[in-house]
Amino acid sequence: MSKTTLRKRIALTATTALFAGMLSVASAPVANANASHPAVGSGNATAVLSGANLNASMYTATNTNTGGAAVVAVDTAAIGASREGLARSTGLLAKDSSSSTAQTATLLTSGRLSLYAPVSTDVAFTASAGTFASATAGGNAGGSTQVAYSDPAKTVLLQSWQSATLAAVLWTAPSSAGTYTVSLYKHSGTTAPTVATPSAGSLAAQITVTVVAASTGGTLSLVYSACNTDVYARTATGVDSTTSNLATGSNWFVNFALKDGYNATLDAGSIVATATNGALLGINTAGTTATSTTASTAVLAGTGATQSLTIGQPTAGAPLTTTVTISYNGTTVCTKTVTIRGSASKVEIASVATGDIGVAGSSFTNTEWLDEGSVLTGGARAGMYKVTLKDSAGNIVLPASSAEFTMDPATTTTTIPALSVLSAIATSTSSTSNGSYSAGVFSCGPTAGSSAVKLRHTNAGTGVTITSDAFTARCADNPFTYEASFDKATYVQGDLATLTVTFKDSKGNAANSVTTAGPLVLNVPFMTAVSATGSATMLTNAAGVKTYTFTVGTTSGMTAGTYTSIIDFTSLTAAGATKSTPTYKLTTGGDQTTNADILKSIVALIASINKQIQALQKLILKR
Repeated sequence: MSKTTLRKRIALTATTALFAGMLSVASAPVANANASHPAVGSGNATAVLSGANLNASMYTATNTNTGGAAVVAVDTAAIGASREGLARSTGLLAKDSSSSTAQTATLLTSGRLSLYAPVSTDVAFTASAGTFASATAGGNAGGSTQVAYSDPAKTVLLQSWQSATLAAVLWTAPSSAGTYTVSLYKHSGTTAPTVATPSAGSLAAQITVTVVAASTGGTLSLVYSACNTDVYARTATGVDSTTSNLATGSNWFVNFALKDGYNATLDAGSIVATATNGALLGINTAGTTATSTTASTAVLAGTGATQSLTIGQPTAGAPLTTTVTISYNGTTVCTKTVTIRGSASKVEIASVATGDIGVAGSSFTNTEWLDEGSVLTGGARAGMYKVTLKDSAGNIVLPASSAEFTMDPATTTTTIPALSVLSAIATSTSSTSNGSYSAGVFSCGPTAGSSAVKLRHTNAGTGVTITSDAFTARCADNPFTYEASFDKATYVQGDLATLTVTFKDSKGNAANSVTTAGPLVLNVPFMTAVSATGSATMLTNAAGVKTYTFTVGTTSGMTAGTYTSIIDFTSLTAAGATKSTPTYKLTTGGDQTTNADILKSIVALIASINKQIQALQKLILKR
């Protein structure tokens, strides 16, 4: 029998009560703690008559009901431990996992809940609407129970027993759809609930019941269903993986769990998965990689309760970006796009420094050139250039080890005798991460110069070798002299000024970019440094140049005029370099014309007029 048919049958209102002898199957109760109630069709919860459950729980019979009538739970010595096993509700469509004061359930109009609670004191069941019937409590300790109903029967009081027992009742929902509340009150220790005032006691448990005219069970609900990408095949969580792509040869997974509008497993249906770009698919039980991924469409006849879709590359080593769509009986469950990287097909080089003559790459210690900070495990790397591997689609590929990189021997020169990559290789496929590239170094020969060199990468798994485009690696000696200049001759108060300092080595070559230029002392009148000055650590580009930024003017004001600055790299000037003294003009803005300027303009104008008169006279005399 399908679940849809079962839901229709349990929605029928019984005309006669069925007792234990009339039921063909008695499901075993489900062991249950205070905060975990079984779902509909999962068997009834065991109401333990002690501990946290006692006087603090109310359970709903969730056994499958094939008889069509509601049955109250009965606590008798004859039934013993199975006191809850015979309880049945009718028209119950959904029940949440709670058993205390925040429960929810969904019930058909005129359906009946079979409720029971482990108690050891006076209790009252009360509802905002509907009626109670068949209230009972066991006498397993020789005690007796008194039952009293309100008129109409929206409240029932059970009292006077000697020990813990099971209080049970049937509640019939109204014939009108709506939201109703059923509550259980207990003796507070000082005040007992009554028929007239059940809330005089303290609240022990409560359930909010949504009563509906028709069931939507058996229909896919995207609210309760889960579907998410994952790097493992496992139970769906509904939260996509944060991984952007996977290494070539890996599998992506889309884990999914399908539920209906009452958070119940669906009936078996047609589950179809399709993929773009030829991706290979296979559907299997959650937690298991599909053994067959041979086509871009996968079909499963099932409930989809706990499934995993495996996604593989159609061509080994080729990059794949695919969009996968999963549907149930023609309704789309989810659409996911994933990427699997291909094998490396390109070596990209960037941010090449100028090395120090006579220094081997393995001895290079400056960690500032690549400007990594401490974002990588182990801190910044003392690299001279960035090496990034990419597949044919532009995805970043991670190398297996630094040993995969070697210098193209055809590009070896006495100027650049060696290229290599540091052992701390790339670890991230995100282009915004400093971990997306490996750090390379090169060795410099004894003289300054440059060479066009190439770096090779050999895949350790496939043996395929690719080579970078040629890039220029340069070597020079340390900064020895320098010259500074401003970007403009005249500045207005409030401008930004850029000071550019060009360093040369002792042979007049642009200095290397990996050695400090030493401490800097500045005297720049009416300018305030924005960028760091003090002790200069290294040059900012491979052409032996460093720049500094200033705002024009100070907090105490500014005097217009022409000024000479003093730029002093003290360790260089101490060794013979000359201090640089670039000049600049400052103005406060507005009209800067002086009387002298006006007089000068008048004199120039008169001279011009005189020249024109003389020219005119010559023209007249010629005639």
